[in-house]
Amino acid sequence: MSRRKQAATDPGARISVLGARYGLPGVAVTKLEALVRLLGEDPLAPTAIRDPATAIDDHLADSLVALEFEPVLRARRAVDLGSGAGFPGLPLAIALPGTEFVLVESVTRKSAFIERAADVCELANVEVVNARVESWGEGVGRVDLATARALASLDVVAEYAAPLLALGGTLVAWRGRRDPEVEAAGARAAAQLGMDGPSVAMVQPYPQAQHRHLYLMSKVTDTPARFPRRPGIASKRPLGSAPSPSGDSSDRTRR
Repeated sequence: MSRRKQAATDPGARISVLGARYGLPGVAVTKLEALVRLLGEDPLAPTAIRDPATAIDDHLADSLVALEFEPVLRARRAVDLGSGAGFPGLPLAIALPGTEFVLVESVTRKSAFIERAADVCELANVEVVNARVESWGEGVGRVDLATARALASLDVVAEYAAPLLALGGTLVAWRGRRDPEVEAAGARAAAQLGMDGPSVAMVQPYPQAQHRHLYLMSKVTDTPARFPRRPGIASKRPLGSAPSPSGDSSDRTRR
């Protein structure tokens, strides 16, 4: 069997190819394999994706594509917002053992799975926080990378990330097809949060992937002290909402 055909059918070979793409050492490949096995074997894994080949594409490759960007590679302390089943945080933590990762997830059963996965993969650089992002006060101003995948609209994700980022820190948000309205909303939110952007990069984490984009927003000035707003307010009154013709703002903070 050719190496290409083997990679198409053997999960271990597929992960090895993925590891080679990003120059990952053998120990990282072994940990990625353990993570994929856990997704298939753990009945409490909070994902519908159990098939190894699909998990490698949609979870591992889609997460690791962020390694193509310098702000991710140079990060020393990162937070994965609303981490869900641990993506992109767990694969990135495996790939970047010198970076401290905090995976914040408010749903207890999901955060419990992330804890198990971190133990199975022997990740000493992962901390799991079972809380809403807005309530994680210990992280304010302390991270230089925030990641978010399948969490919320871009303007809402920006509001979650901005208070946590140190000056010069970067938010990386995973999205699908480009949408000018989404990008405009993100820009309006960024202007209120001390962030720039968003800049948009098309990525192809695996050959069949279509319409995959990463949105990068950097923190250029201090985020106003009124952020973070109370839990739930960011999604109820998003900063990126278009202003009304009268100039009234429906996203003012109410305390």
